[in-house]
Amino acid sequence: MSFLKKLFGLGSGAPSAPVAAQPVEYQGYRITPEPYEAEGQFQTAGHIVKEVEGETREHRFIRADRHPSYDVAVEFTVGKARQIIDEQGERIFK
Repeated sequence: MSFLKKLFGLGSGAPSAPVAAQPVEYQGYRITPEPYEAEGQFQTAGHIVKEVEGETREHRFIRADRHPSYDVAVEFTVGKARQIIDEQGERIFK
C-alpha cells in the first residue's frame, strides 16, 4: 500500500516534525525527548540542556534507532540521553 501512496503522491515518506515529550531531570541536566515519525516508525531524537556558569547550554542529538511507537521512542531517547550524560558529561557542550 505504501508503494501505491508514494507512486500517486499520497505519501511523501518525509519525516514529520518532532513532538516534544515532558522533560526529564537527570543529574542536573534536563532531557527533552523529541522523537519524530519517519517511514512509519519513530526516530530517536532529543536535546539535553544544562545551566553552566549562568549560561544555558544545549546539545541536540539524533540516533539511527527507530521504534514502533512514540512512547517506546520517548523511553529509549531518555535512556540514550542518560548514557550520553554519563559518558561525556559537560563535554557534550563543546
